[in-house]
Amino acid sequence: MNIEFKNTPIMVLGTSSGAGKSLIATAICRYLKRKGEKPIPFKGQNMSNNAWVDKQGREMAYSQALQAWSAGLEPSAEMNPVLLKPKGDCTSEVIHLGKSVGSSKAITYYEDWFDSGWEAIKKGLKILLKSDKEGRLVLEGAGSPVEVNLQHKDLTNLKLAKFLRANCILVADIERGGVFAQIIGTIALMKPEEKRLIKGIIINRFRGDKALFETGKTWIEKETGIPILGILPWLNEIFPPEDSLDLLERKQTNQRAELEIGIIKLPRISNFSDLDPFFRESSIQMRWIEPSEDLGKPDVLIIPGSKQTIKDLESLNQTGMSNQIINYSKNGGTVFGICGGLQMLGKSLEDPNKKESINDLSNFSHKGMNLLPIKTTFGEVKRNSQREEIVSWPKNKIVKGFEMHYGKSDLIDKKNSDIISLFKNSSLGWVIEKEDKSFVGGTYLHGIFENDQWRRQWINKIRQNKGLNELNIKEENNSDYRESLLDLLTDSFAKNINLEKVL
Repeated sequence: MNIEFKNTPIMVLGTSSGAGKSLIATAICRYLKRKGEKPIPFKGQNMSNNAWVDKQGREMAYSQALQAWSAGLEPSAEMNPVLLKPKGDCTSEVIHLGKSVGSSKAITYYEDWFDSGWEAIKKGLKILLKSDKEGRLVLEGAGSPVEVNLQHKDLTNLKLAKFLRANCILVADIERGGVFAQIIGTIALMKPEEKRLIKGIIINRFRGDKALFETGKTWIEKETGIPILGILPWLNEIFPPEDSLDLLERKQTNQRAELEIGIIKLPRISNFSDLDPFFRESSIQMRWIEPSEDLGKPDVLIIPGSKQTIKDLESLNQTGMSNQIINYSKNGGTVFGICGGLQMLGKSLEDPNKKESINDLSNFSHKGMNLLPIKTTFGEVKRNSQREEIVSWPKNKIVKGFEMHYGKSDLIDKKNSDIISLFKNSSLGWVIEKEDKSFVGGTYLHGIFENDQWRRQWINKIRQNKGLNELNIKEENNSDYRESLLDLLTDSFAKNINLEKVL
């Protein structure tokens, strides 16, 4: 298959996972767009439970969606043709070009899925080439490109770079320490033809005076024969994390906070980007809560999405967190669940096809926390779609988001006068307002908190309960905020990195 774009692709490789590949690729997309080029983001294979649904109802990693927005494009699954969504127990759901095609154990993945994965990658590239041959691919690698035990079956690093004859940039994270060993060790493990692909090195997350690193820069260039394109400073702005490991490093200290939102850090947490809008609310402090920790007394508790709802619910049961949440709610605490979190709040979860069960011997029926009168049944077909709905609580408003789940939830007692349907025309969520002004509810709509006016109305319900003045429901636009962050990122990149050496 002949796949050749007019402009030489750029590939961002890292000395390790978390080196900053994703955000640097995002910055390059916006940088090229400013220059009048047509950047096209692409990551052959990604492993992440932080996903997005494109307009065709296909799944892709959220990081590639962010890169598409940075490039001024509509996200599409072709930009991330292979997505692995970890389910726990060394097993992942395998998604090709946005559609679920099965599950795989880690130990047999390359044997079972390498060939079909490579075909999905080439098909994605071919579709992107057909849509815009004038574009320039901005490729993101995964993890380290020189894992010697995996290199012969690596779908998304040097195999792809050689296939597309890409100009590669190696990113090293100086914050982690050992930056010289990171760079020298990575390059030493490359074959000569692979090393020739590396056209530049970026030192990422540097703190302090860059002049102090000048001798280090000179030494690296002399030892490798590869130019340092620049040193990117530490950025204080908050960007969406790539995976759940990044959440451990995501700190928020808000001196002016009036409310605390507690978030249960589920073992198989997914779509945690749902919570990003709260990180820019000056009146809110976020606190991640491990299932084994004491719940404390947050002003509101959020149970986020889960890749394996029943298994995560069992984890909450075993640690006693489920009982903590039930007691918290019954004693005036406000609880809100998103997707899997909503399902956990119901009375029961039925899994007749063993989609989410703990093991083959487990029952197909599982008890929920019984805080909402709903029953969830997990079917064979996943519901993936972008949605625009009229939300009826706290006030009528049109909101946008997307759903991505197997389970279908239904009211058990439709005559229950206490329960309110969150949406006018859809079973996408419910809420119960209690006499003490607290509430318990949830929704299947991912991205609902990105709807700024609705988010403020939701926050105000909690503020009322605490006796605080309401926040202004001013007209805001989450996409405008995202654009401003992307511009800040790109401004820093353009100021500190000489990409012309690669172009």
